[in-house]
Amino acid sequence: MPFDSHTPLSHEQIVALLRRANEVARRAHALGRHPFGALLVAPDGQTVLAEQGNVDTVNHAESVLARTAALNYPPDYLWRCTLVTTAEPCAMCAGTQYWAHIGRVVYGITEARLLSLTGDHAENPTMSLPCREVFAHGQKPIEVIGPVPEVEEEIVALHRDMWATASGH
Repeated sequence: MPFDSHTPLSHEQIVALLRRANEVARRAHALGRHPFGALLVAPDGQTVLAEQGNVDTVNHAESVLARTAALNYPPDYLWRCTLVTTAEPCAMCAGTQYWAHIGRVVYGITEARLLSLTGDHAENPTMSLPCREVFAHGQKPIEVIGPVPEVEEEIVALHRDMWATASGH
């Protein structure tokens, strides 16, 4: 299967998509879940095919979205799609994206920034393993865009509120 290049995304598109993903995270938070949100964007770079908020500690927004996408779209189509997420995909989510064959990811804040907010919180034992490193160990050239400074404070504000009020252990 050829690894065609992706339709370029303008910086304005990236910021708008991350803000939409953050609204999905806000809805997840309103439901009592961790504030993470993800979108699956079609090859045109504009059409949102699916939205997913965080479900629980093993069903992250990105991994649920990637598994659902793999059930509904062929790999060659998904390769040209983009997974947009508020926070850098963890090792589990990056691996799920890789196996689902979604060819690009855009994220708002790094895993390291998330760790600075969650600390050693029992509900989010953040791993120090950047998604670029996970993808570098594979055989597919997953494109990675992020972090995006323009949306950092918006995303961080939602997490700061969540982790400050959640009980740690």
